[in-house]
Amino acid sequence: MEGDKGPVCVTGGTGFIGSSLIKRLLDRGYYVRTTVRSNAEQKKDTSFLTSLPGASEKLQIFNADLSDPESFNAPIEGCIGVFHVATPVDLEDREPEEIVTKRAISGALGILQACLNSKTVKRVVYTSSASAVVFNGEEADEMDERFWSDVDFLKALKPFGSYMISKTLTEKAVLEFGEKHGLDVVTIIPSFVVGPFICPKLPGSVRSTLAMVFGDKDQYSVLINICMVHVDDVARAHIFLLECPTAEGSSLEEIRGNKIPSQSSKKLLDSGFKYKYGLSEMFDEAIQCCKEKGYL
Repeated sequence: MEGDKGPVCVTGGTGFIGSSLIKRLLDRGYYVRTTVRSNAEQKKDTSFLTSLPGASEKLQIFNADLSDPESFNAPIEGCIGVFHVATPVDLEDREPEEIVTKRAISGALGILQACLNSKTVKRVVYTSSASAVVFNGEEADEMDERFWSDVDFLKALKPFGSYMISKTLTEKAVLEFGEKHGLDVVTIIPSFVVGPFICPKLPGSVRSTLAMVFGDKDQYSVLINICMVHVDDVARAHIFLLECPTAEGSSLEEIRGNKIPSQSSKKLLDSGFKYKYGLSEMFDEAIQCCKEKGYL
């Protein structure tokens, strides 16, 4: 473990990426504050976070909800950096897309305003998605943060349209806010995240990429049309972008093949980041984790 750093805030700490990021931050000596969406009917089990090495001394858990942006003021106050990972996920389109998008944008802007108010936050790392980039009709072998998905095209996609639209429009809103108010905002664009998970719930991206293992034939077509990245590389890239003085934006891409245009990693790699994991580690560790948690 490295020397003491921070504090930093991670929104959405009980999710796949958020929990892995917290683990990495604690390993690197950061004091971490994370937010968990409050639920009046059922209290979330956060023992998988509080039992992490270093958590008893360096992890604080706050209740906050994107529907109540001011609830993020307390966990962000005094932080030097913020990782905005939390996002509304409605893959079954149970709510109208407009409601999901409004919640995502208002929550993100509320978090950025809290960062401004704190007077201490030096950089915000926003977790975007490949879905905010690649669905645009452009003919290109690789795409990066200069590309944007076409919202009208996304509206026709079921059942993932509302998630993709919210990620696209939220990233735009986040970057515009940062530019307007002089807040240092960096976005990161992960593709399908694969690998071991410490959260209790099976992540959707892991289930999709292990479709052949689970025998989910409806998901087989996904496997030839996606880029993949190891969850620990995603967590490490988040921290790298917080610490890298020249970072201005980034994307993640790891695997090539017969698929839709991939996201370019050139900007991330040129800044000095190095990937540690390949395809075999992604799948081996994801499958082993699924076995240990009883999903296989």
